[in-house]
Amino acid sequence: MHAAYCPGVETLRYGNHPDQVVDVTFPPGTTRPPLVVLLHGGFWRVAYDRTHLGAVVDALTTEGVAVANVEYRRVGGGGGWPSTFADVGAAIDAVQVALADRVDLGSVAYVGHSAGGHLALWAAVRDQLPAGAPGRTERPPLVRGVVALAPAADLAAVDRLGLSDGVVRELLGGSPTTVPDRFAATDPAVLGTPAATTVVVHGPLDDVVPVEVARSYCARTGVSLVEVPDTGHFELIDPASAAWPVVLAALRDVLG
Repeated sequence: MHAAYCPGVETLRYGNHPDQVVDVTFPPGTTRPPLVVLLHGGFWRVAYDRTHLGAVVDALTTEGVAVANVEYRRVGGGGGWPSTFADVGAAIDAVQVALADRVDLGSVAYVGHSAGGHLALWAAVRDQLPAGAPGRTERPPLVRGVVALAPAADLAAVDRLGLSDGVVRELLGGSPTTVPDRFAATDPAVLGTPAATTVVVHGPLDDVVPVEVARSYCARTGVSLVEVPDTGHFELIDPASAAWPVVLAALRDVLG
């Protein structure tokens, strides 16, 4: 079910929790446009939600792309293992069913920033998850490309660096030693290379998620890494920044 909450935007609900929603925005004057499934960051914490990607939504729709801005349960608000992962999988599935006749399902990209970049990479390999893992699908995800912006892509590296006061252990309920099965089901760096064309974009000046995390992920998976000079963490989601054209170029590349 969905309900309009402001002009041009529809809210799709995929569950009963207040955070189990997706805001869908269509570019004006288009028929069956490409679709970006957008996943926000914030170190998976409840303090950060989808609204801080509003400028990104506006910029992408200007490019003629429909955007599904996903909310999900987060640490401190009923999220973490397994809810966060179950939610992201359910949201993507619900969006593709609800919009099947309104977007081009042959041109779907997952785009995520920071923790959302981790979730985008994870979502692209849902068919490779261990049996019984939250969000697992039997069939390959219906996605053509993935653009991960400053992603927390290697959970073991994020944990080792102690980023955001050890948030990975809050997300998964333990360490790689105490809950190895959870890391095995959620860490893109060990889940393999996505079948979809995938690009990681990161700035070497990032002091939130250091670029070494992206380098580690890409070295392990063979995914392409674009390092944007003189760029930190948040420029990648600022359409007014010098880095934004690089983001758009990556999106065009993965959508073909």
